[in-house]
Amino acid sequence: MKKQLSLAIAATACLLLSPLNAHAYIGLCCAKCGGNMPMNIAGGGIPETHEFRIKIQPMFMRMQGLRSAASNIDGNSLLGMPVMGGKPTGKFMAVQKNMNMSMLNLAMGYSFSDDFFAGIMPMYRDNRMDMAFNAAMTALTKQSGYAMKSHGVADTMLMTKYRLYADDPLIPGNEASLFVGASLPSGSISKRNSTHPLAIRRSELLPYGMQLGSGTVDPMLGVLYQGSSSPWWWGLDGVYTGRWYDNSRNYRLGNAVKVDAYVMNQLSYNFLWQLQANIEWKGHIHGQADEATSGFSGHAVHGNAATPFMTPLWNPYNYGGVKTSVTLGLQWQPAPLHIIDVSVKLPVYQRLNGVQLKDQFGVMLTWYMEIPTRDSIRSLTHTHTPADAALGF
Repeated sequence: MKKQLSLAIAATACLLLSPLNAHAYIGLCCAKCGGNMPMNIAGGGIPETHEFRIKIQPMFMRMQGLRSAASNIDGNSLLGMPVMGGKPTGKFMAVQKNMNMSMLNLAMGYSFSDDFFAGIMPMYRDNRMDMAFNAAMTALTKQSGYAMKSHGVADTMLMTKYRLYADDPLIPGNEASLFVGASLPSGSISKRNSTHPLAIRRSELLPYGMQLGSGTVDPMLGVLYQGSSSPWWWGLDGVYTGRWYDNSRNYRLGNAVKVDAYVMNQLSYNFLWQLQANIEWKGHIHGQADEATSGFSGHAVHGNAATPFMTPLWNPYNYGGVKTSVTLGLQWQPAPLHIIDVSVKLPVYQRLNGVQLKDQFGVMLTWYMEIPTRDSIRSLTHTHTPADAALGF
């Protein structure tokens, strides 16, 4: 993960060393876009026309403890022999304890007109999930558990944003936009359980949540609103992600809806704070992976699909639910055309489908850059008007 982050920063630094030949607006964001923007919400804000936008975003999420519906569960109570006397017991050979997920996002986009923006965001993901064994597995492996691991390129997001309404073309107090995008299946859905202490299990697939992508092209559609009355900015965004067909392993992730409401206050020309309410709904997984159906992966007895799942992670109904969180963040402009953003996400309420790990916290750091082209109003070659001068260009 550190190597990928270093390469991304080095590549961006090369871009920054080239001359921009542009005036910089004094403030965290250009005035035309309506003011400040949240960095962790896809489609937030509209950059100045004919300018590039780059965001480098390392993030970390921690999940710990089990929950089903709105109740906490003791993971030890789920450990035991999956089959006794030829009958399922509802117990498992292994149960998840916690998970660390690190990601590195690199978002790049361009504003083609006052109303239209398009971008792409490739992602890299690193997962580690600690598992606890039942007594039989502990005796067999001589260890109380192990760590599942997966890492690599995740799915890639394409996004476009079209402004439907603005009450002022230069400094809008209210604006609404249409968000249209897609998640492309660049992430693997064939990662193996290579860290398992038993050799026979290392060739099995990792459970669904440890894979790096959905395996399908997932359309995204949303409506975004932003309002402002300096020094305050606020917004309400809603985005739907559809999983409409099965992937090559005969399952599909559940549909998802995200709603984000935010308020931001600019304390000075180069510093602001923000508060967000984030609501996310996901459906359960539909179908089962081909190797789970055949019994080659995920069952108490390797190769026997008639035996119960070895861990709750293999039950497709143990995915999805409703999560409500709050996000606290700070933005700082260290130099014109650059923003450093740090945000912390904390869960407020989680109602989960079946046995799942609970979210504990998430942290995201963003380095944001605007790069004007010759056609930008902020380019030195642009013919400026009195209205431009009033905006600070």
